Amino acid sequence: MNQTGIYEQLITQLVEQNLDRESFHVGERALEAAEAATWLSRFLTRLIEIAMDSVPGGDHRISEQINLANTIVQWLSKHIRDEELISENLIDSQGKILTALFDKANPIAADLPKYVESIMPITGLTQSELFCGSNVGVSLETEIKREIQSSDKIYWLVSFIKWAGIRIFKNELESFTRSGKKLKIITTSYMGATDAKAVEFLASLPNTEVKLSYNTNRERLHAKSYLFMRNTGFHTGYIGSSNLSHSALTSGLEWNLKITSQEIPHIIEKSLSTFETYWESPDFEPFDGEVESREKLTNALQEAKGSFNKSTPSFYFDIKPHSHQQTILEKLQVERDLHERYRNLVVAATGTGKTIISAFDFARFYNDNPEAKFLFIAHREEILKQAQGAYRGVLKNSVFGELWVGNNKPSKYQHLFASIQSLNNQIDTLALSEDYFDYIVIDEVHHISASSYRSVLEHFNPKILLGLTATPERHDGTDILCDFCNVIAAEIRLPEAINQRHLSPFQYFAIDDDTDLTKISWSKGRYDIAELTHLYTYNDQRVLRILQSLDEVVTDISQMRALAFCVSKEHANFMAQKFTLHNIACGVLTSDNSKDREIQQQRLKSKQINVLFVVDIFNEGVDIPELDTLLFLRPTESLTIFLQQLGRGLRLTNDKECCTILDFVGNSRPEYDFSHKFRALVGKTNQAIAKEVKQGFPHLPLGCRIELQEKTQTMILKNISQATLNKNKLISLIINFPHATHLTLTLTNFFHIHPNIALEDIYKVKCGKFGGWTTLLAASKGKEIEIGEKELYTAYYRAINNRLMNCTSLSYLRFIKALCDNNFSISDAFERPLLSNDSSERQQLFSLMCHYDFWDKTGKQLGFDNLKESLAALKNTGLQSELSEAISILIERLDVSEFDMPLVGNNKVDTSPLNMHVRYPKEHILVAFGDSTFTKKSSSREGVLNIADANTELLFVTLNKCEKQFSATTMYHDYAISPILFHWQTQNSAKPSSGKGLDYIKQKENKKTFLLFVREQAKDENGRTMGFVNFGPVDFVKYEGSQPMDITWQLKHPMPSYLWHETAKLAVG
Repeated sequence: MNQTGIYEQLITQLVEQNLDRESFHVGERALEAAEAATWLSRFLTRLIEIAMDSVPGGDHRISEQINLANTIVQWLSKHIRDEELISENLIDSQGKILTALFDKANPIAADLPKYVESIMPITGLTQSELFCGSNVGVSLETEIKREIQSSDKIYWLVSFIKWAGIRIFKNELESFTRSGKKLKIITTSYMGATDAKAVEFLASLPNTEVKLSYNTNRERLHAKSYLFMRNTGFHTGYIGSSNLSHSALTSGLEWNLKITSQEIPHIIEKSLSTFETYWESPDFEPFDGEVESREKLTNALQEAKGSFNKSTPSFYFDIKPHSHQQTILEKLQVERDLHERYRNLVVAATGTGKTIISAFDFARFYNDNPEAKFLFIAHREEILKQAQGAYRGVLKNSVFGELWVGNNKPSKYQHLFASIQSLNNQIDTLALSEDYFDYIVIDEVHHISASSYRSVLEHFNPKILLGLTATPERHDGTDILCDFCNVIAAEIRLPEAINQRHLSPFQYFAIDDDTDLTKISWSKGRYDIAELTHLYTYNDQRVLRILQSLDEVVTDISQMRALAFCVSKEHANFMAQKFTLHNIACGVLTSDNSKDREIQQQRLKSKQINVLFVVDIFNEGVDIPELDTLLFLRPTESLTIFLQQLGRGLRLTNDKECCTILDFVGNSRPEYDFSHKFRALVGKTNQAIAKEVKQGFPHLPLGCRIELQEKTQTMILKNISQATLNKNKLISLIINFPHATHLTLTLTNFFHIHPNIALEDIYKVKCGKFGGWTTLLAASKGKEIEIGEKELYTAYYRAINNRLMNCTSLSYLRFIKALCDNNFSISDAFERPLLSNDSSERQQLFSLMCHYDFWDKTGKQLGFDNLKESLAALKNTGLQSELSEAISILIERLDVSEFDMPLVGNNKVDTSPLNMHVRYPKEHILVAFGDSTFTKKSSSREGVLNIADANTELLFVTLNKCEKQFSATTMYHDYAISPILFHWQTQNSAKPSSGKGLDYIKQKENKKTFLLFVREQAKDENGRTMGFVNFGPVDFVKYEGSQPMDITWQLKHPMPSYLWHETAKLAVG
């Protein structure tokens, strides 16, 4: 091995001996358990091929190769103690390949050998092949005809379908579908390229289903995939550039790769799984060929071509909320049901469907309160009309609500869409009591000045007040949160909005501007404005760097529409002068020329100017959807303002491909927070943000990119490292707490003064073998924990850090808090419940869970005779105070509702203390189903656990099995197909003919209960073992394959929407 470069191969003993580690950098990583079988078998495949090829030539060479193969099978069978491996896999000595198997009785054709020859693909069923439209080789058209004739199921996914393309396969498709075989096709109305005649023909075929996406601005399906599934397991597929058109399939310079299940099964599996996920998505609608379907398709095609008559008004909206909208609705419900907060603020970027969310939320309230009085307040007539249309659509009531704006006057005050101006003008003369309206929505709260909506808020006191805004932080210092219980009830995060195609993707360039900000004064969470202004304006060096970067990154500056954020008016004017000198048309908008706002916006929109320089304290009113470039010419300390500014450029328009962002980054002070900024751009990944930076941000939203210059990356990683809370920093903050506030030093008050610090930050820090708040307090006073108390401190740290922080069950957290507040005293027979709604059985199981949370050993190992003794040993005033506070904080931040599992007629399941859609440590689940008892700790380590006495099997799914390395072979074993369908891969030994595999298939017959528990990955970003979310009972739907089997389960209740993005790996957005 003497070639330098990158490798991906197993290190053999010989390779290890030959690696010159002194002269070369040797890159290597550990082989992960989830990928070991694939890697080792792939290695042996090549080795066995070499061994087979080395058998000497001669008349008996084939039989000797077969003997060698059988010897290997026998050896493997002996070593894994599986006799069936021999009986099923020994090769017949004749050395023949099976090519067909057809029944002679009632034969499919008169001449079966000739029939087999006519339908067998010329390129076979086991080997991949590239079709590239050349004159030499087999034509794609010929091969697909044979694929159709030899398949049992066909799944096609194409951007568009032309009649001339379908006509090529007309006879084959008719014959295929009339023989009772299934054809499924997904396509779109994208660009109006599809021929309605082609779609109508396909829909007319028997055993055929067609689905279309009409929402092509959101979906933009470009994939071309042709899958041919066979009952024999010899599946094939074609993935490439050819749509269903005549030229693409015959004469075009198209590339299409044939894939086979025998050679690259994981690609076939992923293709099929993706197709099934799209098929179940509401974004793709059935086309049945009836008048309504044909009309909708014709209109969509005409509209896509630009020839649709738009004089006829049409209003399309989603009758069912998208997953991210459903998550918001669930969080609002939790705010009211759990936290009893009825003044709720929803934060989401413009264009993400805030109004639709409010409509769904009101629909739920209206359903329970049909007499409810409703008021929707906004500041513009256009917004009110759109909102009225959205509410009418969601409520399926075309006359719901009256407008009260401009010349529109309501006939009654039952359901109003009113402008704040109209309300304010008559607020004093309105004879409406303070509780008249039951439900009030204030749209774009940040646009309404404090004085104008203050009178409305003071006049009315509704049952529910819902505020909608993209910007919860106002620049005039007005605190919006105080009107909404001081919390943001729910947010649509930026990555979610981009993935859902509500916002434009971005390309973010962090550029080193050669400035040193470490000497700039820092006060109250921000740099000194005057010092920054001087640094940025005292010479042209930084300006030239900005101009050079613009030239390198932007396609055509004269076609650009850019908003540039400056630190001050002086800075904005300075930049405008310099850009003008370099012949770049630009303007300035500050408080000095605020009257020119509309003029300047229009000039930028029409490209009379290409850059508009604004000061960040004055950018709130700038609303130009066509913006395609953002220039951050100053550090933005507030994450909220940064996201607000970013949102200016992410508005979707028809011709915007992406938003280009140039962020000019200097050598920053350690107080400046990069980690939260990049976490907001990346979203939730269960991976430390420093690792994201090092890996080049692999988990960004769809179509997005972040590029850091090498020097910038080094500086940012250093900043993140300095900002990371360690033991010394936390102790320093504790020591300085009395100097920052007059509040008593408690865990709750500490978080109040340091809102950017989370409970996880406290507990990921250890002082020796354990940590925690009480331990840190002792360390801040220079005290050591006494040796005799260390075991108890370790138990508390384990319980809070490893178990309770991994549990989102309100009922369990409340029980532990009640137990703690009751000094860990329980009655012998559990006849006196700690909580009014707890049964003695539930209380006993919760107490046992508590025992394992703290001690993680059986009672016998610890010398306890019973649970009462075990729990009594936890008494410690200081630690109990910490535990009680920690649980209160955990309960306060809960945003998921738990509810009972659906009844399945299985006593063990129906009386289980576990609730749906909340997260439990695995140990809790093992206790709940009796696998762990006080005298026996469960040894379960597998992904399945059979509870024989309950006729129940527990399925534990870890979605990302290889955490350190992306693994294509394990990534798509387990995932959601739709909110109620889940694809799950069995253990490798399972087959449909016997044992566990047959047990799954016969679930209904055996009346067996299967419960599904899901987690994102084994460890979170802080290294804690993650708990499992209870998806509840599932029913067997179908299976594919053998050893392993791919099983589709149907959930009794739709999965939690907050886990959809992680679970539905193959879905769009």
